[in-house]
Amino acid sequence: MPLSYKARRRWSLIILLIGLPAYIVLAVTVMSWLDRPPFLVELGVYLVLGLVWALPFRFVFRGVGRADPGAAEDENQKAE
Repeated sequence: MPLSYKARRRWSLIILLIGLPAYIVLAVTVMSWLDRPPFLVELGVYLVLGLVWALPFRFVFRGVGRADPGAAEDENQKAE
């Protein structure tokens, strides 16, 4: 069942305000448990982790920055 535009906007806000900071704390905590790897390896791990978190949420973030596609249809129906 696809999410509505309004639901995707709400979920993206929750993910960015709650989920992303929690993920960052988790990633930094896990990296601190490991022995300090070389700088480039550590940088690579952080880059990969920075991209991996968003992959499961692509469908939520897709099109959220654009105008509501349903709003134009509603306005057209009201004008008729």
